[in-house]
Amino acid sequence: MAFNMHTRNQSIIFPPVIEDYVSTDAPVRVYDAFVEALDFKQLGISLEPNPNGGADEYYPKDILKLLIFGPSYGIRSSRKLERACHDNLSFIWLMGGLKPDYRTIARFRITHREAIKSVLKQCVRMCVTLDLIEGNVLFIDGSKFRADASINKTWTKDKCEKHIKAIEERIDQFMDNLEKTDATENREESMIKIKEQIHDKEQLVNKIKNVLSELEAQKKKSINTTDPDCVNAKGRQGMHASYNVQSTVDGKHGLILNSEAVSQSNDCNQLSVQIETATAILGKKPKHVCADSGYSDVDDSKKIDKEINLIVPSHKQAQKENDRCPIKPFDKEHFVYDAKSDEYICPEGKRLKFAYLDEPNKKRYQAKASDCQACHHFGQCTESSNGRRITRLIDEEFKEQLEANYQRPENQAIYKLRKEKVEHPFGHMKRNLGAGQFLLRGKDKVNAEVSILSTCFNIARMMTILGIPQLITRLNSA
Repeated sequence: MAFNMHTRNQSIIFPPVIEDYVSTDAPVRVYDAFVEALDFKQLGISLEPNPNGGADEYYPKDILKLLIFGPSYGIRSSRKLERACHDNLSFIWLMGGLKPDYRTIARFRITHREAIKSVLKQCVRMCVTLDLIEGNVLFIDGSKFRADASINKTWTKDKCEKHIKAIEERIDQFMDNLEKTDATENREESMIKIKEQIHDKEQLVNKIKNVLSELEAQKKKSINTTDPDCVNAKGRQGMHASYNVQSTVDGKHGLILNSEAVSQSNDCNQLSVQIETATAILGKKPKHVCADSGYSDVDDSKKIDKEINLIVPSHKQAQKENDRCPIKPFDKEHFVYDAKSDEYICPEGKRLKFAYLDEPNKKRYQAKASDCQACHHFGQCTESSNGRRITRLIDEEFKEQLEANYQRPENQAIYKLRKEKVEHPFGHMKRNLGAGQFLLRGKDKVNAEVSILSTCFNIARMMTILGIPQLITRLNSA
């Protein structure tokens, strides 16, 4: 049996025109048709040449096609996109043989970042027109993406004060060295060197003091000097400077309705904002909204329209489902609340009366010390000599309604679909597109990246659902 051996000197007949470089059902043709279907006037990108003359520019549609198609190949950096336009037939076809340099690509991405952020909205409207998005059931989740910054560049008030103190001590040492310079040394040369070191340290102190002033002015606990908009967040790979990407996914085919990078390490207080944004994009209210326990917040849930069926487990319900919080004999669940007298009744029939407000939204109830000390469960129910205490939210009744609503069989069926719907896009972005870390800095630029990544996911799903030839036909007629 012989080997198949290659030869670089073999003559081949290459297609005479670039149009024939890719097949009629190549995925790149979908991206080309998609960008052609976009309303550039609505995006805010002019397609008219500069009337004042100047250097020739690349046609905006071509560069946007490159920026949207690149991530589908796992190519996002401007330098790699430039290289692909020289080497990859799909990119050569897409650009019609044009080869923009990386500076042109990077400049377009930064200049038109606001327009790029709006690409996903137009993609969603296309999906609605193509009957791929219903907007009846929405799934919401967040995932941590690394920022283009090191966690070591994150400064807190304590860290600033500690570094300032250490540097000032170092400056004092330099000053002592100036005084103790040996007469036999080249004194002038030594003094110049030490003064330069002192100057460098003083500049560093001033920079840290500026960071400290910024922390106090913005009332932040910490700030990253490389990317001030990112936050420290814990993910599967440890603690990193990150963004929390919020994603709203439609229940019909799992297409992304909205995605946004937020400067927040958790999902608390994000639910109402994401529903409001999705409603504005759809032009109607969803019937059902589903999210995990990270979004369980009574105050935030109260902001949501009562007509929307909210399927969100409380933290305790989620812990019980994961067997991390088994019910104990004397947990709060075994105490009965008497709404008329605003009291709790313990399993032994003793009453816990309202004591005081612990926080603006928490009420404390306490049993008599004598009742608890005389009870044969003393030491199990409570060990406090003052008697058993129970905390109740002012909106506890609303919280219980949400918990009961989550337990309904029809809502449990919807919740079971949550992972496969809303976590799929994050897995596609991080693994298939290789986008676990952002390339740009600042929330505006990062959200432009998020918009492109979400659009790439939606296009990939559209190709799977409709097929490439049919999708191209429908986009061309859009």
